[in-house]
Amino acid sequence: MADPRIFGGGDDADRREQPGRRLYNPYHDLHVPSRTLYDLPTAPEFLFQEEAVAQRRSWGENLTFYTGVGYLSGAVAGAAVGLRRASAAAEPGDSLKIRVNRVLNSCGQEGRRIGNRVGVIGLLYAGLESGMVAVRDSDDWVNSVVAGLGTGVLFKAANGPRSAAVAGAIGGLMVGAAVAAKQIVKRHVPI
Repeated sequence: MADPRIFGGGDDADRREQPGRRLYNPYHDLHVPSRTLYDLPTAPEFLFQEEAVAQRRSWGENLTFYTGVGYLSGAVAGAAVGLRRASAAAEPGDSLKIRVNRVLNSCGQEGRRIGNRVGVIGLLYAGLESGMVAVRDSDDWVNSVVAGLGTGVLFKAANGPRSAAVAGAIGGLMVGAAVAAKQIVKRHVPI
């Protein structure tokens, strides 16, 4: 049988107890404290200085963000509506397979329908807000409220001027309330 000390088969305690032997530490000569290795910066890092100066997403990022968030949230809400409708339409004599099929069909249909609508609203809002920022060359609450108003008007424009005006007012009020709530949260909630 081979000597376990040659092939490393012994315990670590056996190796530490032997005088004149020490464990190999590959980081011994670096002289870097471990705290600086793992203390990562919390601020974002930018490749170009122009990106660091801008405190806002670009129009393309805005478009992608609002459209994606709108579609996903609308799809989840639509799936919940579809689940409620499918459970209400269940009949006592249905088999489990029929019930599952009804739930999946209803959730998919309502999720697509509502997700597409809310995604289009997000697309319109992002485009109008980015356009307002480009035209006014400032980024403030006015851009958001006007974009919400314009989104409501454009989304319901096919239903007539009265419906478009009501939807525009609702959109402007909703965005205004969201901007006001964001300011209140920024002021009173330490993050």
